[in-house]
Amino acid sequence: MTENRVLVTGGAGYIGSHTVLSLVQSGYTPCVLDNLCNGSMAALERVAELAGVQIPLIEADVGDANALRRVFAEYAPQAVIHFAGLKSVAEATARPLLYYRNNVSGSVALLEAMQQAGCRTLVFSSSATVYGDPAFLPYTEAHPIRPMNPYGHTKAMVEQIIADCCEAWPQLSAVNLRYFNPVGAHESGRIGEDPQGVPNNLMPYLAQVAVGRRDYLNVFGTDWPTPDGTGVRDYVHVMDLAEAHVAALRFAQGQVGLQSINVGTGRGTSVLELIAAFSAACGKQVPWQGVARRAGDLAMYYADASCAEKILGWKATRSVEQMCADTWRWQQANPQGYGT
Repeated sequence: MTENRVLVTGGAGYIGSHTVLSLVQSGYTPCVLDNLCNGSMAALERVAELAGVQIPLIEADVGDANALRRVFAEYAPQAVIHFAGLKSVAEATARPLLYYRNNVSGSVALLEAMQQAGCRTLVFSSSATVYGDPAFLPYTEAHPIRPMNPYGHTKAMVEQIIADCCEAWPQLSAVNLRYFNPVGAHESGRIGEDPQGVPNNLMPYLAQVAVGRRDYLNVFGTDWPTPDGTGVRDYVHVMDLAEAHVAALRFAQGQVGLQSINVGTGRGTSVLELIAAFSAACGKQVPWQGVARRAGDLAMYYADASCAEKILGWKATRSVEQMCADTWRWQQANPQGYGT
C-alpha cells in the first residue's frame, strides 16, 4: 500500500539503518537514498537479513534533484524520514561550506522534490546541538535556539526552513526530532555504529579501546562542576531512537503543521559512569587517562523528554547497561566494523 511507503534519506548510516529495520517491523515499506559517504551497503544487507525483506537502495546524493525526482516517480513514497547529512562538529568547524551545502542545500532540494511530488509528511533528524550553551537544564523544547558551531547552525537552519514551508504549505506535516547522544547497537550484534577513522564520540571510542583497536581513552576534563568531575550527557539507545522515528512518523501522518520534540532519556550519565558500565559489559577495565578540557564542551547536557511521551507516546526503555552490552556485542562480533 502506498501509504506505507517511506523514503529514508541516509538510511544506510548508523541511525538510519536501525530505523529502517524498525520501519519494516512496524509494517512500513522503506526505500533508502544514500550516497554511502558515511553509510554502508553491508548495513542494509544485514537489515534485509534481520527483516526478511529486501531494502531498495538508490545510491545518490540528497541534493541531486534529478535523482530525487526519479525516486518519487518510481517509489511514490507518502512520507520521508530525513537523516542524510554530515555530522562531525570538528569537521563542520573546519569546513563550514561543505556542511552548509550538504545539510542545508540538500534539505532544500528534498523539500522541493516532496512538494513537486505531493509528499506531505516529513520526520527530520535534528539535534540537541541547536540549543547550544544551556540557559537551563534539563533542556525543554522551549529552550532558546542558539547553536555554538556550524554543525548546529545547519540543523537550526533546516528546522527554520521546515517551519517556513509549513507556513507556506498548510498540508505539510513535519516533526523535528532533536536527539541527544545516540549509542548502542541492535541486540543481534549484526548492525551497529561503524565510524570512519578516529571516532568522534565516546561510546564507539570506548568500544574500540576494549576490542584492542586503540590503546586508551582520553577523558577531556576531570574538573567539571559535576558529581565526579567528568562531563554528563544524555545517552539514548539507538533502537529506542529508531522507535521514536516510527512513533513520530505515525504522529505526523495524522497531523498537519510542525512539532519539535526532544529524544533522550531525561537522565544524565557521566563519562566515568559510562566507562564503568562498559568495563562491566566487556569484563575488563577499559584504560583511560584524563586530559585537558576541549574548547566548546559543556559540563552537563540532558533532555526533558516528557514531550515525546505526551505527544508521541514514546519513552526510552533501554538502560545504560543495555547500551553498553549491545555495543560490546556488536564490536566483539565486528572488530573492524562492517569491514570484517
